[in-house]
Amino acid sequence: MPAPTVQVSQPRIPSPVARPRGDRHPGHARGEPWAVAAVLFAAYTVVSAGRYRHMATLSWDLGIFEQVVRCYARLRAPVADLKGPGFDILGDHFSPVTALLAPVYRLFPSPVTLLVAQAALFALSAVPVTRAASRLLGRRQGLALGLAYGLSWGVQRAVDFDFHEICFAVPLIAFSLEALLARRPRAALGWALPLVLVKEDLGLTLTAIALVVAWRTRGSSPRTVRYALGAAVFGVAATVLVLTVVVPAFNTSGGYDYWDKVSGAGSPFDGAGSKLRTLAWLLIPTSGLLALRSPLLLVALPTLGWRFLSGDEHYWGTDWHYSAVLMPVVFLALADALPAVRRGTRAWLRSYAAHLPAAVAAAALALTTSLPLAQLTEAEVYRTPAAVSDVERLLARIPDDATVEANIGPISRLTSRCRVFWLGDTRGVLPEYIALENIDGRYRDPVGYARTLHPLAEYAVAGEADGYVVLERRRATAGV
Repeated sequence: MPAPTVQVSQPRIPSPVARPRGDRHPGHARGEPWAVAAVLFAAYTVVSAGRYRHMATLSWDLGIFEQVVRCYARLRAPVADLKGPGFDILGDHFSPVTALLAPVYRLFPSPVTLLVAQAALFALSAVPVTRAASRLLGRRQGLALGLAYGLSWGVQRAVDFDFHEICFAVPLIAFSLEALLARRPRAALGWALPLVLVKEDLGLTLTAIALVVAWRTRGSSPRTVRYALGAAVFGVAATVLVLTVVVPAFNTSGGYDYWDKVSGAGSPFDGAGSKLRTLAWLLIPTSGLLALRSPLLLVALPTLGWRFLSGDEHYWGTDWHYSAVLMPVVFLALADALPAVRRGTRAWLRSYAAHLPAAVAAAALALTTSLPLAQLTEAEVYRTPAAVSDVERLLARIPDDATVEANIGPISRLTSRCRVFWLGDTRGVLPEYIALENIDGRYRDPVGYARTLHPLAEYAVAGEADGYVVLERRRATAGV
């Protein structure tokens, strides 16, 4: 009888997990989102600082926010004299988050500090977008979407718009939705909660995020669902409380100044062309319409709602900074939708989804040639024009801590060291100086115009340079 054969089983060696091509260096992948953010930060800073360098400020917002942050840096109430002498900014918009800039501003008291901080916050938001997209789609396509996000028209328009508090909301929304896509719903709620401190309408965005979290976790974590529903209620309650109690308490009129922008609205179909174009820009070049397949897109509804229901046509289009908070929503909704589409049964749709990240990145690069970052290829953005230097020397004649009445041009050169009022809104205060941007010759007789503003005072021209005029109040009327 032959001896029994002993079979020795060989240990099974697990085969390595296949990675998408280009994803074989996870250490590099962890650092690449930050590299994307660093490049974007440099680009955003050059553009925004270049606009400041050329005195091409678009509005009074940079001056208003500098006045507010300057007050915070001095541990004072956030007064913005540009909105009216002694006006507490919390009676305009509820944005206490801007106080976070006070320590940096204390060290570097300049409007450029605000612009650099904004560039950093926008660039930071590219990290969670790139990271989430890479996790879901692979390294190369994740980088493509991260780059497309950083170059998106909504972010570029916001970078080009001096400074606005929504620069804090963009990374908060991006980190929140990244956490949700990584199946960390409580972290998603944690990132979204501070939105109520950024601006009064963003409490509704918190509510939208919380409802999406509740929907996503409805079958796996009842406790998280309860937390999410609580956060949703908190977002609505915070919005109502701020609009009806907090802001009116700080507002000299005892109300909320922006109600008329909604109450004065006509039909929702007013400006339908502008609104449809905005929706097309929001969904086509950024996501090829596939973002519509993700529930994350619901987070965009509160912002689109108040904009499109408003009677102010400035809110309907693609200009200014209003679409920046929508960009992380759309791009992460696309990243969320693509994996399911690629597993679908329609071959043409699978192919479309496979090539879409590259197409979106190519579209962003192509559109950038007509967007603000195109200035990076122009030598002028890196230089200070001689005319600007002349104007700065003129404005430097105004002594520190002086009271100045000004229009848009001079504001950002004065708010870091003077008390500045908006032209025609000093409400009885007789400023020591009046600084006018008069490049278009609107004020043919600056002295006569000053007399119409302040009949009891007398002003004389103290200096002129390249279309700018500084008027000084004569000492004889100093006691008036």
